[in-house]
Amino acid sequence: MAQKNSVLERSAESLVQQVKDAIDDKSVLHIQGGGSKAFYGNPAHENSTVLNMLHHEGVIDYAPEELMIHVKAGTRLADVVRLLKENDQILAFEPPDFNNESTIGGVVAAGISGPRRPYAGSVRDFVLGVTLITGSGDVLSFGGQVMKNVAGYDVSRLVTGALGTLGVILDVSLKVLPAPEIEKTVLRKMSVEKFLPSLQSLPKNLPLSAVAYEDGSMRIRISGSRVAVDAALEVVAADEIDSAYWQKANTLAGLTEADTNKLWRVSVAPNSGLFLEQAARIDWAGGLRWLKDPEFDPREQLSGNAGHATFLTGQGMKQRMRQSDSELNEYIDVFQPLAEPLLGIHKRLKKQFDPLGIFNPGRMYKDI
Repeated sequence: MAQKNSVLERSAESLVQQVKDAIDDKSVLHIQGGGSKAFYGNPAHENSTVLNMLHHEGVIDYAPEELMIHVKAGTRLADVVRLLKENDQILAFEPPDFNNESTIGGVVAAGISGPRRPYAGSVRDFVLGVTLITGSGDVLSFGGQVMKNVAGYDVSRLVTGALGTLGVILDVSLKVLPAPEIEKTVLRKMSVEKFLPSLQSLPKNLPLSAVAYEDGSMRIRISGSRVAVDAALEVVAADEIDSAYWQKANTLAGLTEADTNKLWRVSVAPNSGLFLEQAARIDWAGGLRWLKDPEFDPREQLSGNAGHATFLTGQGMKQRMRQSDSELNEYIDVFQPLAEPLLGIHKRLKKQFDPLGIFNPGRMYKDI
């Protein structure tokens, strides 16, 4: 283990030095791994310098018997998934890999979970610990191989989904789970009006791992032991289809064609009646609704605790999102605007972890 730690320290030195140079130069950094989620969040600051994480890669420790893997942030998601598969294990939050270049650091920084989310948990539920380069140039470790709070902050969870605005993730410890023995997907044709009632009528003890609705059909994935899955198939009594659908849905296939200009990711209560008819796809057992080129801003209907919406660019808009600030004004509020008390908390956290504001400024919110 000491040898692995030494390698980690040496490989991190250049990243720490680049951060310290940015502090001295009063410049800003755009932390980037595989670049697969450049469409998510606001574009990089036009005067930022790329801090490339791709060469900071490798498995630090993997203990299959302890359901834990510890990797450097630049390690490709595909490599981790492959290693886990060799040991019949999975990342249960099912992170999407948009271009086969997604990195573990990017997975944690974006915090995007896949179709298994309602049944297994989100990204932050599986992050055990992180090592960060802070905005002061210090290298700090938080958490570890078990869940715990450090110095009043559960920092592992704070950085999950923060889009790199709080620090440079150097390495991550993740909880993994055994892979299901078998998975089957079935399809039921129905109108969208019948989707929620049909879903709610399913027995609560079914070993479900994903439910979605698209193109007039509900798709149900059943995972577990062969005995449990076979028994569930008899109860569900629907036509079996290829389970490859979930990988396509997870990477937004069918939603991001070249002619897509506006794509909204809307999270609501699973039993909500909002946007059912307008949704091009419904995922997370009703809790996630994708709106393609709507003629309205869904946030206008999400007052109070009704949910939140995120604007994503279609493929045809990606280059436009990288142009000058003057052309980006209409796209600044990519995420649902925060209420002032919550925005204040975000600003104070940013100030504490990144006092000079050098990490990914504006990627989440304009002033953070």
